[in-house]
This record gives sequence, structure tokens and C-alpha cells, in this order.
Amino acid sequence: MDIRKIILSALGLLLIVGAIFAAKWIIDSNVKKDPEIQKVVKNVFVKTVKNDTVPISIPANGNVSALRKVELYSEVQGIFRSSSHNFLPGQKYKRGQVLLNIDAAEYAASVQSAKSDLYNSITAIMPDLRLDYPEVFEKWQEYLNNFDINRSVPSLPEIETDKEKYFISGRGIVSAYYNIKNLEERLRKYTHIAPFDGILTEALVKEGTLIRSGQKLGEFIDPSVYELQVSIAKKFSDLLSVGKEVKLQNLDRTQKYTGTVSRINGRVNLETQTIQVFIRVEGQNIQEGMYLEAMLDAKEEPNALEIPRELLVERSKVYVVRDSVLDLVSVEPVYFSTETVVVKGLEDGTRILAASVPGAYAGQLVNAEEVQDTAKNE
Repeated sequence: MDIRKIILSALGLLLIVGAIFAAKWIIDSNVKKDPEIQKVVKNVFVKTVKNDTVPISIPANGNVSALRKVELYSEVQGIFRSSSHNFLPGQKYKRGQVLLNIDAAEYAASVQSAKSDLYNSITAIMPDLRLDYPEVFEKWQEYLNNFDINRSVPSLPEIETDKEKYFISGRGIVSAYYNIKNLEERLRKYTHIAPFDGILTEALVKEGTLIRSGQKLGEFIDPSVYELQVSIAKKFSDLLSVGKEVKLQNLDRTQKYTGTVSRINGRVNLETQTIQVFIRVEGQNIQEGMYLEAMLDAKEEPNALEIPRELLVERSKVYVVRDSVLDLVSVEPVYFSTETVVVKGLEDGTRILAASVPGAYAGQLVNAEEVQDTAKNE
């Protein structure tokens, strides 16, 4: 029995040792060696820094509006009778042509009646003037001779003495004269005359329409001269002056114009801290309400560089290439535009990235290829 136990113990020990070695062999056979890491050299484009004086232009935009614009309102009531042309948007009128004529037959009759009353009043005092004031009779007689009821009432003869003044005023001649002048002035308001060569941009009434006092009738503009209103930051206001030329362009950048600063508002907007600048512009293709972008030359920044905004990292750093390795250096941003940024702090001869590199990091090995300046072209 003792020999049997010894044999069994030896066999069990051998099985355990065999199992251990078998397990170790299985484990060792499943372990995979890590592949050797190959260093990837990324191709990048770089440009050599050459600092220069960079002109800073401030973009501003707005809608153009006619410099000479007349909003037509009626101060009287009546039927719209006629116009020199069809009273419709887009219709052109020459200076002096009738934009709109309101029926004034009834009111004109009352004016004629008042003129007739004045004529009769002066005629009634003529015998007294001949007897009491013969020295002034002739000029009042001449006034009557030139009096035409179908024309505007002429100015009264000049009153030379206090006696003549009291006599004429006492008969109500002076008050009647000024009452007629007031009626004539109101009669003119029944006819709207074009104050300049222009175009009708808005027409709110048609012939035959009953027009009421205070009603808006339309809008009339001079299409030859326009004005663009833009807002700029207060810090740039002292760099602009009246008469300075400004480059303008449409949104598609297919048409360019040249404007002139005509006015600068002296008040700063409390909320936005901006100032209104008015730019006078002329052009055949410009229309009322057209949207334009202005580039205001504000100042020139010396010893600076203009680069695309996409190259700026963390708003104050850029990647440079040193001995085929990327490095991140700090710069001083001076001015941000829509697509570019003006920076200072880079030494001449430094090679910086010309285009952004996805996944770039400091210490990355790169293969640099020199290219031309890719900053925003004017």
C-alpha cells in the first residue's frame, strides 16, 4: 500500500508539472509582438515671414438711399384728376412737370371771389383818394389797371405816409390782400410739381381716387446721387474725415464703386459705441435700397503680417517650422477682419504654416514645402 501511494503521488506531481508547462506554452504562443511604430512625416506648406506695413481696412455695410428724396403728402382734400404721366412706380418726371393734380375747382372759385371783393373794395375808395389824397391816387389807379383776376394778386402799392396807411387799413384793404395771398398759397397745394428730375418709387393713389388731407401719396427721388449710411467703431472715428474716398462693392463683389465721406455724425450710439458715417456715391447701376459694403481705410500697422484667421490657434498662437518640426509660438493679434488677422511678434525669416493642418501638434515631424503668400488678396 505504501508503494502504491508513492507511485500515485509521483504521477500526480508529474501531471501538475506537465499542466503548468502546457499552460505556459499556450500563453506564450498567444502573445503577439507589437509592431514597430513607423514615424509618419507629414507634408505641409509654409511661407517665410516678411513683416511690412499693413493697411487696415474696416468693413462696413448698409443700404443706399437717395440723397434727394421727397415723400408726397396731401395737405388738402379732393379727387385725383391728372398727372403729366401715368402716376405709377418707375415713372420718370422732369423738373416742373405735374406729379399729381387734385381737383380744386370749388376752392379756386372761392379764391376768385375773394379777388373780386378786393378789386371792388379798392375801386370803392378811389373817389376819396382823388379828393383827400391826390398825391397817391395815381399809383392806386395804376394798381387797378394792372389787376387781373385770373392771375396772382400783385403786391399792394408801397404806403408812404401814416395817413395813407390808416386810410387804406381802415377800409380793410390790407387784411383782404393778405387773406387772398393765403388762399392762393393753399390753392397751390392742390398741384404737386416735380422739384427736380427724378423717378417715382412709390405710388399709393390712382386717378379718380378721393384724397384726404394728410394722406401719403407716394415717394419721388433723384436717381443720380445716393448716400450710404454705415456704422463704425468709435476708436476709428478720428481716422476718417469728410471728403475721403471709400471703396464700395455689392454683395456678390461683381460691381465696384468709389464713394466719398460726406458727413460724420458727432453723436456716439450709447449701446453699440459706434458712429454713423454717410458716404456719397454715384453710379448708373445703383438703386434705392441696394445693399453695399464699404471698405474704410482706417490706419496702417507697421512691422506686421496679415495671415488667414484659420492659422491662428487659441486666438494668439501660430505654428512655425523649425528643423522640420512644428512648434507653437505666441503672437500679438492687432486687428481681426472677416477672413484674415493682422499679427505682430514674428521675426523676419520665420517659416509659418501657409495652410491649416488637421491634427497638428507641437513637436510633429513635417516635410515643409515653400509656397507663395496665401494671405487674403485685395
